[in-house]
Amino acid sequence: MSDPSSYSYPSPLAGYENAPPLPDDRADDGKSFLNPQTGVLSSAYERFVEPLDNGRRGGFDVHIYYLAHNAEQAAYAAALWERIWREFPELRIYWLFDQLVGPHPVPMFEVNLLSLAQFGAFVPWLAIWRGPLSALIHPNTVEDGVPPAEVAARNHSQRAIWMGERYPIDLGLFRRFGAAQAAAAAAAAAAAPGAGDAAQEAKSLSS
Repeated sequence: MSDPSSYSYPSPLAGYENAPPLPDDRADDGKSFLNPQTGVLSSAYERFVEPLDNGRRGGFDVHIYYLAHNAEQAAYAAALWERIWREFPELRIYWLFDQLVGPHPVPMFEVNLLSLAQFGAFVPWLAIWRGPLSALIHPNTVEDGVPPAEVAARNHSQRAIWMGERYPIDLGLFRRFGAAQAAAAAAAAAAAPGAGDAAQEAKSLSS
């Protein structure tokens, strides 16, 4: 898990600064509060809250991990994968990776959740049916001006939801990938026609 202090956070009360005080009245159970009703449901019931991806990629990826050398887990993972495919054909489901892939430290398979309805149905179902397996549920966000590698690292760590035992995600992979992308972009810019002339002009303007 990345250090939460590495990030800044907008106030959860943004937009509610001038709201009236909340009542102290208790509900019939004597413990919970009596909620003042507005008659309007949060827009979070209708679509993923920004900056979650409401497009083709989907708001959340689910990675379901299993230990390939553990015969019980491997068999359960294969059966669970088939069950998900049969019961939730509307989801985007990938094959079982019996080799390590991406930042994931053990074999896994992936399911994408493209809507609130899919998230609301599948995550509670998985809480019961994941059996001996662990699952990482991480958001996909669209954040203009933030390097993609930084976004991916945060979504796989500080914003992640875990079921079962946590596995150490290789967050350094995102930094290495980002550095490689930056180096490739710089090389492509330097090799572009007229790049030398542009650099010389910039140098003369700064002198």
